[in-house]
Amino acid sequence: MALLIAGLILFLGIHTLPMFSAVRGSLAEKLGENGYKGFFTLVSVVGLVLIIYGYGAARAEGPPLVYDPPFWLRHVTMLLMVPVFIFLVAAYVPCKIRRALKHPMLVAIKLWAFSHLLVNGDLASVLLFGGFFVWAIADRISVKRRGPEMSQTASAAAVPGKYSDIGVILAGLVLYGLFVWKLHVLLIGVPVG
Repeated sequence: MALLIAGLILFLGIHTLPMFSAVRGSLAEKLGENGYKGFFTLVSVVGLVLIIYGYGAARAEGPPLVYDPPFWLRHVTMLLMVPVFIFLVAAYVPCKIRRALKHPMLVAIKLWAFSHLLVNGDLASVLLFGGFFVWAIADRISVKRRGPEMSQTASAAAVPGKYSDIGVILAGLVLYGLFVWKLHVLLIGVPVG
């Protein structure tokens, strides 16, 4: 469990830095912009590796149960995960979905974390998904306070194509289908459903 917690502290901690523009600016000034980006990437990768390894190890040890979710919530989670993949794709493609959500990646993370909290009541899962859920909420509030210059819509000057939303939805559905079919087991080690 210690590796999972350390990974969450590193990964979510480094992703919290942009919420504090003075701290981020000070680090970027000391390290240079490329140095800051390199440091950010290195800490993120180390944190992510610790999260993945630590979560797997904690689940193998059988962490204590915080709550016992009813089986039917698995169906709710499956339904909630459909837009997660669409929003993930929308975060990288100029489209109306992206403009409407403003920050589709944060919406996707919140929905992903919440839906996984519905079906995973062990302590390791509560720490993992709860941590990401709280971070995504805090980051969204922070982005609003930082103003329009931090907004993805302000930085995304590209005009959505006529059929970009259809492409985003189709790509998200294909990605969702692949995860349900094989990728969740291959990447996460846990079958869906």
